[in-house]
Amino acid sequence: MVSVSTVSLVAAAFSPFLQWRDPVYWAASFSGILALVIMLFQPLLVTGILPLHSNFNGRRVHRNLGVLLLVMIAIHVSTLWLTSPPDVIDALLLVSPTPFSLWGVIAMWAIIGAAAVVALRHGLKLRFITWQRIHLALTAIAVAGTIAHALLIDGIMEQVSKVALCTSAGLALVAGLRARRKRI
Repeated sequence: MVSVSTVSLVAAAFSPFLQWRDPVYWAASFSGILALVIMLFQPLLVTGILPLHSNFNGRRVHRNLGVLLLVMIAIHVSTLWLTSPPDVIDALLLVSPTPFSLWGVIAMWAIIGAAAVVALRHGLKLRFITWQRIHLALTAIAVAGTIAHALLIDGIMEQVSKVALCTSAGLALVAGLRARRKRI
C-alpha cells in the first residue's frame, strides 16, 4: 500500500505536465492525489487491517486522516478555482462537459456528507449501526467517484501507477467492508 502510494506520487512529480506550471497547479494536482492516497488507507485503519498497536489507535488515525482528507479536498477545489473559476463553477453546478468533473463533485459531496454524519452523530440521535451504514454508504460512493474521477483525467498521474493506486483504493474499501461484516 505504501509502495503504490509512493510510486504514484513520485511518478506524478516527474510528469511532463508539470513543466512550466505554477505552484497553484502543483497544489491542485498533488492535493487530489493525496486525497486518493488517504482514501486508500482509511478503511484499513478503521477495521484494524493495518497493524497498529490497537484498534483504538487505528480509529484515531482514521479520524485524523478524515480531517486531512477534507483539507486536501478543500485545497484541491480552491486551487482549481484559482486556475479556472468558470470550470469549477460548471463542475459544481453539474453542467461541466467533462465527465471527470461530475465524478469529482459526486465524490466531494459524498465525503462532506460522511464527515457531516460523523460530526452530527449524537445530534441526529442515530443508533450506531444506522450511523455506521450511512457513513459507509457515503464513503463507498466517495471512493467509487474518486476512482472514476482520477481514471478519466489525463493529468499529471502516470497511467500505470494511477490504475494501481485506484485499484488499491477500491480493494481496500472492499477489504474494509468485508472485515466490518465479519465483526457484526
